Amino acid sequence: MPPQKGREPDQGVYLVGGAVRDELLGLAHEERDWVVVGSTPEVLLEKGYQQVGASFPVFLHPDTGEAYALARTERKQGHGYHGFDVDFQPGVTLEEDLARRDLTINAMARSPDGALIDPYGGKADLESRVLRHVSPAFSEDPLRVLRVARFAARFASLGFTVHPSTQVLMRAITESGELSHLVPERVWGEIESALSTGQPGVFIEVLRQCGALSVLLPEVDALFGVPQPEKYHPEIDTGIHIIMAMNLAAKVGWSAEVVFAVLLHDLGKGVTEPDNWPSHVGHERAGVPLVEGVCERYRVPGAYRDLALKVCALHLRCHRLAEMRPSRVMALLEDADLLRRPEQLESFVQACEADYRGRKGCEEREYPQARRLAAALEASLSIKARQLDTSGLDGRAIGELLRRSRIEAISRI
Repeated sequence: MPPQKGREPDQGVYLVGGAVRDELLGLAHEERDWVVVGSTPEVLLEKGYQQVGASFPVFLHPDTGEAYALARTERKQGHGYHGFDVDFQPGVTLEEDLARRDLTINAMARSPDGALIDPYGGKADLESRVLRHVSPAFSEDPLRVLRVARFAARFASLGFTVHPSTQVLMRAITESGELSHLVPERVWGEIESALSTGQPGVFIEVLRQCGALSVLLPEVDALFGVPQPEKYHPEIDTGIHIIMAMNLAAKVGWSAEVVFAVLLHDLGKGVTEPDNWPSHVGHERAGVPLVEGVCERYRVPGAYRDLALKVCALHLRCHRLAEMRPSRVMALLEDADLLRRPEQLESFVQACEADYRGRKGCEEREYPQARRLAAALEASLSIKARQLDTSGLDGRAIGELLRRSRIEAISRI
């Protein structure tokens, strides 16, 4: 790879990480990260770089805006993600910097003349489709448990799996209790990124394999082994259903918000008394406080939270749309707040459709409920209060008249 145009021909500057990995995989990459060896913050500042970050210096190139980090080592000093002693003195070598990284496939570099620098066998692991830790220092950062699960989800379609030795370290991290020290925003960042991968269900599976799911998302972990009626769910296991529905939503190309709603939509089934299995009457209502708990724990953004709550509470009613009287259809539109926020219709029905089709043998089924609910919403919104004869009516009576008129419009579709 030729030296980047506009960048100083400094032999101590190396392209690192994801850009190198994705290039070798033949994948497009938008961001590039660089490591600067043998320099100091003062030198980079003099050259016009802008410093960001406090715990260790990262600098933005004055022309390209790309991130340049001083080569550094890290030594565990405390709990969680921030408990590290960082050394970024000029004597830190490139190999030492690469050694602190999580996976071998992320611990490669390109020199300015384009040569591949691969001290830890990343290229071989790419070819073997293996996610393997670089060194035992992997265990010093508990966030890496989630990162590995995310990479497994991202590269699942390419055949990547987690190496058994790395699985051992991930379970050891989980059993150490270190996951409980993670900052909620960091956990959510990994979850959100995983929701946008090609097979987000793999993220959940990998976390479950090392025991981390029971720590981070115990409400989801509780779904595995919980049976559902085979008539409606041939896959039977609720956890398997969640995996299937998440992967279906991602395959179709639906948003991370939709995949998150699918992940949480059946949480109520995890608290059904075993004596009532495989029936789960009222699981929608039972799931709502559990969804709220997950969102509060990880400070989930409002758009994700609102959609997840609606889908949890209302997905069965959406499935039964064809059986509903117009007044019940109207009630569903109201309860989903779609009359006030019609732009949320698409995400709502997509999550419901993923639930409906994310079942064994049902993946290719049609979901006519989506068209029917869209038609009902359009018919309802076509009726405006100003079109009605409201003479002599107070505000409440006008609202009742408008609602009856909209129900009548729904009855005509």
